[in-house]
Amino acid sequence: LSSVSGIAITDLESLLAALRNRIDFFAAHHCSISDHGLSALPAVYKLTDVEKQEFNAFLKTPDAVFSNPDAFAGYVLTALCKIYHELGWVQQFHLGALRNNNLGMFNKLGPDSGFDSIGDFKHAERLSGFFGNLSLTDELAKSVIYNLNPADNEMFAAMIGNFGGDGIRGKMQYGSGWWFLDQKEGIERQLNALSNMGMVSNFVGMLTDSRSFLSYSRHEYFRRILCNLFGAEMENGQLPDDQQWIGKIISDICYYNAETYFNLG
Repeated sequence: LSSVSGIAITDLESLLAALRNRIDFFAAHHCSISDHGLSALPAVYKLTDVEKQEFNAFLKTPDAVFSNPDAFAGYVLTALCKIYHELGWVQQFHLGALRNNNLGMFNKLGPDSGFDSIGDFKHAERLSGFFGNLSLTDELAKSVIYNLNPADNEMFAAMIGNFGGDGIRGKMQYGSGWWFLDQKEGIERQLNALSNMGMVSNFVGMLTDSRSFLSYSRHEYFRRILCNLFGAEMENGQLPDDQQWIGKIISDICYYNAETYFNLG
């Protein structure tokens, strides 16, 4: 980070300056979306003077121990999120993975080698606190939250309803089924939770995997599942048999909502 930013990282302020440098670099190249993968959002957003000194000690001695790593993560992430809001970016949070479960294989192969799974972290208070803290100063950017544990579906879908505003349609988004939930039943359950708790017509739909070019095919898969879900409810009389109206909702979910939300038009 120091090398690519040209900023010597000697304390927290210079760390944040280096991160801002890279954000500005990507913004200059038309990037407008961030993505953070965390077990759960941090519960603390400020650092004490002692904790700031611990970071300075870490820069000199990399094996130094932080007394409160959650506070450090919260401090840095909050600063980043305020920058995203300033620049009009969309921030994404992928939450709930339990990483590196097989320590023997982790020691042999390292991280991201197929030994991560679904965690059962408590998210509600952390989501509420983190977004609430940013909204206090009107610095909450458009946000997409993704859960990995299906037990959290309704809670995530309901949580986004607390923080809408700024005249932005669907400002807070409950993201599509992710990872272990990116399959027919997982996609259906996410769509139904969003329909039951909020406005599925505002949904920005499916996304691709940043590390897999072939994942573009999942858009076709998602669209078939979406159409089946709406079509079945039309046949059952749960939705009006109005193909023009329902078709508009489906096309919005598949394309136009995302075009507007991410300012791609």
